[in-house]
Amino acid sequence: MTRAQKIARALAAEYPDAHCMLDHGSPFELLVATILAAQCTDERVNKVTPDLFRRFPTPRDMAAADIGELEGLVRSTGFFHNKAKSIKGAAQALVSRFPGRFPGTMDDLLTLPGVGRKTANVVLGTCFGAPAIVVDTHFRRVTQRLGLAKSGDPDEIERELAALLPPAQWTGFSHAVTFHGRQCCAARKPDHARCPVADLCDSRDI
Repeated sequence: MTRAQKIARALAAEYPDAHCMLDHGSPFELLVATILAAQCTDERVNKVTPDLFRRFPTPRDMAAADIGELEGLVRSTGFFHNKAKSIKGAAQALVSRFPGRFPGTMDDLLTLPGVGRKTANVVLGTCFGAPAIVVDTHFRRVTQRLGLAKSGDPDEIERELAALLPPAQWTGFSHAVTFHGRQCCAARKPDHARCPVADLCDSRDI
């Protein structure tokens, strides 16, 4: 068993309930929530989306939304001008190019405004059960500290981890690493004393 596989097994045992923390009831809702989560906490997004989806419950509703009203609803997530433009643009693209269905492939999702690989992977892994490596700030920090990722570029980190683990483990590993980053491997002061992978970590003595 490789070191990466040992880390994945230990984190899976430590966080058996690891999952996507963004509240959603459909792939569309998760897409919007993930766009809003950029440089914002999941907790804040989860406070914003109930009112947002009550007002605009479908892609068609959001595509027709007044941009000023959208900005007001998502203001507290930060960067609200760009985020409102992205979620409205994504909704318009869904209505015009994917009528009656939600795109379930990376290539299709990447054609939507405001959607990069991270957002697409969140939706594919959570809603479609596809193998997906989600490189958020927690994932980048933890995998770099563990010595699994050498790059600082999210797309390259995704490729590095994809080469270390079988696809069947990608989504679960992503969730477990994010949980670990939230609960133990904090940005300022990682808790090495209770870390389940301390003996496998390149930075444990730093």
